[in-house]
Amino acid sequence: MSIVTFGEVMMRLSPPGVERFAQTDTLTMHFGGTEANVAVSLAQFGLSATHVTRFPDHALGRAASGYLRRYGVQTQHVRHGDGRMGLYFLETGAGSRASQIVYDRIDSAFARIRPGEVDWEHILQGSPGAPVRWFHWTGITPALSQGAADCLLDGIQTANRLGIPVSGDIVYRSNLWQYGRTPQEIMPALTEGCTLILGGKALFSEIYGVVGSTFIEAGRAMIDRFPRLRYVTDTKRTSISASHNQLSAKLFDGEQVYKSRVYTMQPIVDRIGTGDAYMAGLIYGLLEFNDSQRAVEFGAAASALKHTIPGDVNLATVAEVETLANGDESGRLKR
Repeated sequence: MSIVTFGEVMMRLSPPGVERFAQTDTLTMHFGGTEANVAVSLAQFGLSATHVTRFPDHALGRAASGYLRRYGVQTQHVRHGDGRMGLYFLETGAGSRASQIVYDRIDSAFARIRPGEVDWEHILQGSPGAPVRWFHWTGITPALSQGAADCLLDGIQTANRLGIPVSGDIVYRSNLWQYGRTPQEIMPALTEGCTLILGGKALFSEIYGVVGSTFIEAGRAMIDRFPRLRYVTDTKRTSISASHNQLSAKLFDGEQVYKSRVYTMQPIVDRIGTGDAYMAGLIYGLLEFNDSQRAVEFGAAASALKHTIPGDVNLATVAEVETLANGDESGRLKR
C-alpha cells in the first residue's frame, strides 16, 4: 500500500543545543515540513510513502529531495522550478525559557505551484503493486498561495473520485494567509473531502462556524456538516516547562470517543514535528489495526517518542512505538 502527502518542505536552521540566536555563529541544517514529516514517519513504519511538493531548481532543492529519499520517501513526483527555498529558524528553549521560531518562506518555490503542474490522476492511481491507500494534507498548504490551495483541492477531489481516504490537519496560522483569501473562504471546500481531521472545538468554531461546548458535541457537528467525515481527532498538551510536557490524544468516530493514556516527556529533545508524528501513527493504526483504541494509542505513543529525536521527523520504528504504547517507558538498553 502507498500513502501520498502534499505540502512545502523548508530548510530548518538552528543554533547548536540550546544556544540562543544572539550567542551563536553556527547553525545546523535539517529539512522538514508538516506533511513530509508524516511521510517520513510512515516510511519508517514500513509503508510506501510518496511526497508531492515543488522545490527550487538548484542545489538546495536537490538536497531537500535527497533528504526525503534518505528516509525512504519516494520523490518521483517532486517538481522543480523558480522561486526560493523556504526557511525557518529555530531556537530551542530549556526549562522556563520557551523555544521560538522565525519563518522566512514568502514567495517560495512551493508557493508558486499551480494545479496543472501536478498530475493527481496518475499519482493517486499508484502502481499495480502499491495502490494508494491514503492522502494527507494540512492547513499550512492552502495558507501559502491561491495556487497551492487550488492544487490541493484538485488532489482531494481526485482522491475522493478514486475512493481514497483523506486526512487533514486543520492547523491554522493567521500570519500565513497573505494572498487576499481567508481560511473561512478556502478551508470548507477542502474539508468536504476529508475522512479524518485533526482539530479542536475553538478551531472548528473560528473556521467553520461549528459550535460545540465539548469535543464530542463539536466533533458530531463537524461530522453532520461534512458527510464524508468519519473521524475527528485532537491532542492535549500540558506544558510544565519547555523541557517537560505531558501529552494525550482522543479520537471520535461519531459514536464513541477513544482516549489514549497520558504520556510524560522529560527531558524533551525536540518538540518540532510531534503533531505530525501523532498523525502518522494514527494513520498507520487506522490502516493496520481493526481497533480504534489501539490506533489512537499508537499515534500518541509515536508522538511521545518524537520528543526524544532531534530534527523535524520521527525516526521511531513500529516496535519502539508498540513498546511504549504497551506501557514500557523504561528506556532500557537494547542489545
